[in-house]
Amino acid sequence: MRTTEGATLELARALVGLPSVTPEDGGCQDLMIDWLTPLGFTVERLAFGDVQNFWARRGTGRPLFVFAGHTDVVPPGPLDAWSSPPFVPEVREGRLYGRGAADMKSSLAAMLVAVARFVRNHDSHDGSIAFLVTSDEEGPAIDGTARVVDWLRDNGTGIDYCLVGEPSSRKRIGDVVRVGRRGSLSAELTVKGVQGHVAYPQDAFNPIHAVLGSLLDLVRREWDQGNAYFPPTSFQISNINAGTGASNVIPGELTAQFNFRFNTEQTAVGLRAATHAALAASGAEFEIKWAPPGQPFLTQPGRLTQSVLDAVRNVAGVEAETSTGGGTSDGRFISPAGAEVIELGPVNATIHKVDEHVAIADLEPLARMYARVLENLLVR
Repeated sequence: MRTTEGATLELARALVGLPSVTPEDGGCQDLMIDWLTPLGFTVERLAFGDVQNFWARRGTGRPLFVFAGHTDVVPPGPLDAWSSPPFVPEVREGRLYGRGAADMKSSLAAMLVAVARFVRNHDSHDGSIAFLVTSDEEGPAIDGTARVVDWLRDNGTGIDYCLVGEPSSRKRIGDVVRVGRRGSLSAELTVKGVQGHVAYPQDAFNPIHAVLGSLLDLVRREWDQGNAYFPPTSFQISNINAGTGASNVIPGELTAQFNFRFNTEQTAVGLRAATHAALAASGAEFEIKWAPPGQPFLTQPGRLTQSVLDAVRNVAGVEAETSTGGGTSDGRFISPAGAEVIELGPVNATIHKVDEHVAIADLEPLARMYARVLENLLVR
């Protein structure tokens, strides 16, 4: 087992080189388990549907500290747009290129190296260390972390502290740590009309005209003003489709997709009800298929927050900003059980983009930050 200064880069390259487009794992979890088992971790492989997950734990005491992350990545997109093949890790100009380099295989590598170094120096540490790893974060997120959390609850396991390795940093490593996330609520709307000739609108029913005002009302509505921790709730239409392609045909159906990003001033139940009421006012026949919501979560200042901010300050000399911005993460499944959850990872400027990359100079500091957090929480 290597824990030299180049170990984090070596592991990150190995993980990036394993194609793992969601929900595929591509062998990443095998690599991680092979690293953790000699360190004294007991591993439970948890496959749900097509999704591979694992739970690895060292120790039985409390507090229980968990590193959480995902091995799956988004599709690379057009291969000819990449400067180098997305699943052939390439180092050039001080950066590691490849799909998943920033989101979030470098974090996984840093976690492994941090734990190895920590255990070497503190074999009889307080509490327990665990890993919760899934291959279903970038996909539907149904058979991944959410199912593992249910399994933990059924087995009477409670998490005290959780560090998620999502790429939180904005311009330099550690400048932003996320202490929460907005909720996400998506839906697909179908509006029924009556197809007909545009010259005879009295014999048809145009679903576009019927719901356009209601949709515009939802877009323009001030749902709230946010609060001290979260920005205002927003409603965004991401897709609308109707018609046959002919300019002289009134469409018989409209479909639309939309999303709420909401704060703790709102609930999914309330947003669903308000949306239904606005659309019902149109008089059109419609159906809404709601996706399972991601709930907002917030970790109040406490021991985990202090430990992470100290680690960033100690390693990088940065006073980190605490934020609830960005998209969603699997922290939304872990926080409701009572755990303190914080996200700390690489710079996020290239995630999900062509030529995704991470600065090599950030890898070892990230591993040292993670190790420092363990020392702060699990060493007296």
